[in-house]
Amino acid sequence: MASRARLVIGICVGLLGAGSLPVAAAKLVPEGNRNAEQPPIPGVSAKRTRSAQTTYDAKYGKVYQLLKNDSGLVSKIRSISASYQIDPVHMVGAIVGEHTYNVDAYDRLQTYYVKAVSYLKSDFSFSHAGETVGQFIERPEFAECEKEKGSYDLWSCREAVWDKAFRGKSVDGTKWPNDRFGAVFFQPFYAGQTFGIGQLNPLTALKMTDMVHKVSGFRRISHDNPQEVYQTIMDPDKSLAYVAATVKKSISAYKRIADFDISGNPGITATLYNLGNPEARAARLAAENRILRAKGQRVKLPEENYYGWLVNDKLDELKALFQDS
Repeated sequence: MASRARLVIGICVGLLGAGSLPVAAAKLVPEGNRNAEQPPIPGVSAKRTRSAQTTYDAKYGKVYQLLKNDSGLVSKIRSISASYQIDPVHMVGAIVGEHTYNVDAYDRLQTYYVKAVSYLKSDFSFSHAGETVGQFIERPEFAECEKEKGSYDLWSCREAVWDKAFRGKSVDGTKWPNDRFGAVFFQPFYAGQTFGIGQLNPLTALKMTDMVHKVSGFRRISHDNPQEVYQTIMDPDKSLAYVAATVKKSISAYKRIADFDISGNPGITATLYNLGNPEARAARLAAENRILRAKGQRVKLPEENYYGWLVNDKLDELKALFQDS
């Protein structure tokens, strides 16, 4: 009996000791691109660029000059990135990628402030076919999401419910579009529209509002006040915090779920900024790597898409923005 007691105590001590051992650090993803050539650019981006009678090089040059010529903007990015404990080049990468492959940057930062004020006076709602998103999320399918505590988990849950129960399906006699939750309910002007220097969409902003409130002190935004949501993502002083929060979330998700530290590769964080859903993507990569490990094969590193590839390709130029600021 005494020997059994000593055995139990020994096991407990061993478990306690094991709990105090250092946890292995996440695998650092090295700088640079995994792909030798830029991955294919989506047709919608090419069509948008052609219709504007411009080129990707011209659009990149325009946003780069906005950053290079505005020391105040670069200073804001440096300060905000420090608050979120990320390298400022991650924020610049997201901004450059959006304005190269999405829409042209405005020539002056002041234009974003002017646009921000205009949304406070606009009359629009977050709705589809006469049903506001507030009414929509009261449906019983969304009841499971009420247990979620933070804005990111809450809106991510609602987005998942949309994909599972409504997207492209007929429910209660209504045929729902086969499109993203954010495109159906949160873009009242036209689908695919994003805003501000970070080209944020409203659903992303709603997900990040708790983190931004905690770190930057801005009051939380709500789906019940779409004018304030749009004003927030157009105002550089506020939207830059949301850009930083979005990048921070991607870095955290990949470290926690996929065991990769992507904080040293702005092309990967830019890719995730472009694609969204970092937790789901990290989970898929983790599952793939579990299979590879079981087969004794080398794990797969996160890879950049066309958008992130550009950021890594231009990394020296982007880092140079902060050398003299």
